[in-house]
Amino acid sequence: MPRQLGELEDAVMTRIWQWNRPVTVREVLEDLQQERSIAYTTVMTVMDNLHQKGWVRREVDGRAYRYTAVSTRAAYSAALMNEAWSRSDNPAAALVAFFGMMSAEQREALRDAVRIVAPALSEPPASGPEGGSPADEAPPDSGR
Repeated sequence: MPRQLGELEDAVMTRIWQWNRPVTVREVLEDLQQERSIAYTTVMTVMDNLHQKGWVRREVDGRAYRYTAVSTRAAYSAALMNEAWSRSDNPAAALVAFFGMMSAEQREALRDAVRIVAPALSEPPASGPEGGSPADEAPPDSGR
């Protein structure tokens, strides 16, 4: 489970997620400087830390790196919500409280999400040969 991003990490990742393309430290720096005074080395350190933590991958481009997000903001948000929910001593009560905090727009988004996943939730689990689950089967090239 990923830990919550710090304020500057989130500001950097927000740009990487929004731009949805490989970016350089310089590009992120110039965009951040529209909001705050920040040094190139600070942004470089944050982006290196994000790489070390597995949030971004990087490729050499001349004398610089280009950074790309490893997953989406939606996946990050879902992982944070799942972690918070799984730590509750009463998950049902936590969900009820969470739903109670939602705006009308968020409740509508929840309804849309439930409509999308409801068919998958009602399907019986798939089973492989001899009644085992597909997860019990070896991948075709595993040599098992």
